[in-house]
Amino acid sequence: MLTRQPTSPGAQAEPALRRVRRWQTVRTWARLIREAEALWRVDVRALHRLASQELFQLVQEVPPRLRRRVNLWLVRFNVMTRLH
Repeated sequence: MLTRQPTSPGAQAEPALRRVRRWQTVRTWARLIREAEALWRVDVRALHRLASQELFQLVQEVPPRLRRRVNLWLVRFNVMTRLH
């Protein structure tokens, strides 16, 4: 007869907490990109330049391991930017 050893509640909560933090991080990157892209809808050259710089910087700063998940959020937010 096999018996399972009791696990502490904290051991099960750790992976869930890590998933929540990762989800929040990915969603935050996608929201920042969406906001930078939204500046393109304003018809002012200075804001377009600012949006372009911000968008370029954000795309460069997204960690490679999160890019696939950020792309999923970008699709949900209906923005044009995609990470490679």
